[in-house]
Amino acid sequence: MLYDLSKPPYDQTTFDGRFRHFLRLTNPVNVLKTASDLDQARDTVAIYKEKGILPADDGVGLWQAKYLYDSAHHPDTGDRQNIFGRMSFQVPGGMIITGILLAFYRSPLEIFLGQWLNQSFNALVNYTNRSGDSQLDNATIGTAYLTATGIATGVAIGFNKYGLKPLPAALKPLLARFVPFTAVAAANAINIPMMRQNEIKEGIPLFDGEGKRVGSDRRAAAKAINKVVISRITIAAPGMLLLPVIMQGLENKGYKFSRLASCCVQTGLLGVFLLVMVPVGCSLFPQQQSIGVDELEPDVRDKIKSQNPDLRTVYYNKGL
Repeated sequence: MLYDLSKPPYDQTTFDGRFRHFLRLTNPVNVLKTASDLDQARDTVAIYKEKGILPADDGVGLWQAKYLYDSAHHPDTGDRQNIFGRMSFQVPGGMIITGILLAFYRSPLEIFLGQWLNQSFNALVNYTNRSGDSQLDNATIGTAYLTATGIATGVAIGFNKYGLKPLPAALKPLLARFVPFTAVAAANAINIPMMRQNEIKEGIPLFDGEGKRVGSDRRAAAKAINKVVISRITIAAPGMLLLPVIMQGLENKGYKFSRLASCCVQTGLLGVFLLVMVPVGCSLFPQQQSIGVDELEPDVRDKIKSQNPDLRTVYYNKGL
């Protein structure tokens, strides 16, 4: 039996198929693999593509190698990704940082340090998982990073200082716990587009059904980035919205936690949420998106039609 490694073994037109795919791809166990393990996975995949030799008769070892390889390498460029920017690091990285955000949110200094840490992590993840081979200079990366951090910090401090003031005193302790999520959502809406601004300026790579690059388009880039923003907010939402209710409910019943204990409890619970929500968020939309040639920018559309008159649909990687 021959295996087509250019496509996941699960149906990517269904949510269930995408969820099963990303459950394996974002498995946090993958970040524990060594460089030697990744090299071996790369070689296994390369040997199969070149010679058709399977590491196991039923193909299980081949797909294990393929998923391990894909978890650590960019799908377009093949470059090995920074370990902290990989989607397989989203569970350990996200649970620790979000646990800190939810436990330490009261003073301006706590808010600033928490959001600075979170946006540092987000900037790395967004750049690592951008679509295509888009490159950013250090000045652009720095501007995106500082802007997102400033917005997240401003939103959090503003809500704490002004947004909660007119509310009934009984509601303030609970509602104050939702401020970190509001700040994170606002920052994601800024950080992701800014870290991928070259795609907005120059366009996202487009491919035909055979995988041949046929152009780049800015409209497709905007669609891709909007979907990634929605996915990232979806990943964060359940944990950051439900945990404040749970923790406030426990405190109202007389359970008292030190701030360190609160951080540890919420970090552990967040890990459970993220084990499910990271693949769920990644599965909301197919990673390989399609767009009609007639929907592209006029100059891109005309160029593609002149070179490929029969081509009606093109494809692009939206990123993660």
